Amino acid sequence: TAVSGLDGSGRATLTIEAGRGGHYLADGTVNDSRVRFLVDTGATDVALSESLARELGLEFGPRVTVMTAAGPAPAWMTRLDSVSLGGLERRNVRATITPGLGEEALLGMSFLKHFSIRQEGGNLIIASTGSAGA
Repeated sequence: TAVSGLDGSGRATLTIEAGRGGHYLADGTVNDSRVRFLVDTGATDVALSESLARELGLEFGPRVTVMTAAGPAPAWMTRLDSVSLGGLERRNVRATITPGLGEEALLGMSFLKHFSIRQEGGNLIIASTGSAGA
C-alpha cells in the first residue's frame, strides 16, 4: 500500500508499506503509462524488462553489462521522458532495459537520488527535497 501526501513543510511525500518479503511495491508511471515498481535502493538505475520496454516503445540504446543479483547480465541503456510515483516526478531519467526482469520495473537510484528516503516502522518514506519535477 502506498499513500501520497504533503509533509509539514509542504513537500510531496510517498509512504510505501512493506509488502511480500519486506519489499516496497508501488504503482507509478513511465512516460505516462502505468507501471508497477519495486523500489530498489541498491539498483544504480531504473530498470525495465525487455517486454515492458517494447510495450512502452522505448529506444534500445547502447549495449551494456549490468550487475544483477544473479551476476552480470546484458542490457541496453535508454532514457525515460518521465517517471512518476505518487506526487513525485522526474524527467529525462536514465534507465536500463534488462532481459529477464520480472513483472515489476526496478525503481533505482537514477530516480531515487533526487529525493530523501528513510525507513520508519516498516514503511519507506520518499520525499521531495524542494526542487519539483526538474
